[in-house]
Amino acid sequence: MRLPLIPTILVAIAAAAMIALGVWQLHRGAEKDALLVRLAANRTRPAMAFPAIPVGDDLLFRRASAFCLSVTGWTTQSGRDASGKSGWRKIALCRTGAEGPGFSVQLGIGSDPNANPPWRGGTVNGYISYAPNAAPLIVSMLGAAGPKTLMLVADTPAKGLRANAGPDPAAVPNNHLAYAVQWFIFAAIAVVIYAIALRRRGLAASRLAE
Repeated sequence: MRLPLIPTILVAIAAAAMIALGVWQLHRGAEKDALLVRLAANRTRPAMAFPAIPVGDDLLFRRASAFCLSVTGWTTQSGRDASGKSGWRKIALCRTGAEGPGFSVQLGIGSDPNANPPWRGGTVNGYISYAPNAAPLIVSMLGAAGPKTLMLVADTPAKGLRANAGPDPAAVPNNHLAYAVQWFIFAAIAVVIYAIALRRRGLAASRLAE
């Protein structure tokens, strides 16, 4: 039985692309391992001013401080406090001047998702962490999410909130091996499905020839 040219080429290209993505994720996993070593060391480095452009990975868990001129909004996300108890992370969106991106600061953990603390700004000391990210899983698997936005996690909680959990490098996801395995599985499934389709096509052709 002759293989149909165009479908075979398309399946081969798709499978090769998925295998290439799997190999790329393996390389990304090795890079992430090296990054985690650097992040663990960040906890012992001197404090710094919160970065004016709060994106990237290299400053994660570094001690930092910032001044919030005023609060322009609030974000609420699920999370855990310093004792491990579940609650709601209260994240203030801060203005730092007439221009500039401002910054986000997690002021503590609350029990009510609809109640924000009476905090209006001021000096904040804490450590640098990732801001909440709503990027879909497929975007992360494709590596198209881009640099993550950073925020400041306050040492001292705002009035009415519980203390934030401390910096934990183990909380930084390193899912690249799992993503790689998924891409390899997708490639295998595509080839198997195409092989089954070809077999059925061949059987159908044999019956017509009888």
